[in-house]
Amino acid sequence: MDNILNNLDKDIRKLLVAQLRNLWTHTSTAIEGNTLTLGETAFVIEEGLTVSGKPLKDHQEVVGHARAIDLIYDLIKKDAVSEKNISDLHKAVQTEAIFDVYKPVGKWKVEPNWTSMIDGDKQVMFEYAAPGDVPILMTEWLNLLNSYIKKELLQEDALDAYARLHISFVRIHPFYDGNGRIARLVSNIPVLKSGFPPIIIPKQRRREYIMALTEYHLSAGPPIPGEPLLPETEKIKNFKIFCAESWKESIELVNTAQRKHAERYGKKHTE
Repeated sequence: MDNILNNLDKDIRKLLVAQLRNLWTHTSTAIEGNTLTLGETAFVIEEGLTVSGKPLKDHQEVVGHARAIDLIYDLIKKDAVSEKNISDLHKAVQTEAIFDVYKPVGKWKVEPNWTSMIDGDKQVMFEYAAPGDVPILMTEWLNLLNSYIKKELLQEDALDAYARLHISFVRIHPFYDGNGRIARLVSNIPVLKSGFPPIIIPKQRRREYIMALTEYHLSAGPPIPGEPLLPETEKIKNFKIFCAESWKESIELVNTAQRKHAERYGKKHTE
């Protein structure tokens, strides 16, 4: 993310990083049902205090997600991301206090996970990757991620990388829970590493987001080792368009910070 922070004064840079963290955390947890508002999310992260009347679980989720963002910023300094790195991210976002052997934290799922999807007027039970297939599929996914990390991507290429990493991670669904939050985090690594702000899915577009993923899953089917990790269908393009539209809010935060900086030094810049 160095490119968007270049030439910003320390105070403006600090504020921008906090704004992106707060928005990213709020939207990603809200998509999963968290009830804290954006203001409450910022208060919990920045002050370390609780909001009266809100569940403890919701507080823990936003603190965990903010911690995971710090891990993401550490990862963009590396030349490659490992399985352990993904495990550490899962440990950050999963904040359950009670250990359940069938819901391992920081480890691949041990039981199948299913979801109900709407296909036209019919409800369909969709099974993600089988637990036994996850290790080989995630090795392939990590190879894809690291192939993007090795490049400095142009904006359109960064968008394409995000969309493909995101949709393929969710298609595998390697963890028992937290897959959406992890996908929205790790898919941004090539984006941030190439100097752009994170792509942040708006909570207001949750239904469109789910439908865009659903359409792809139904067109591609469950992932199977030995077959393409990301079968090419028209639905990838649709998801990419959705992601491009979702990127606008974080880009506007960056543009606002840059305008504030320019206003501060307006006379010097015009000389």
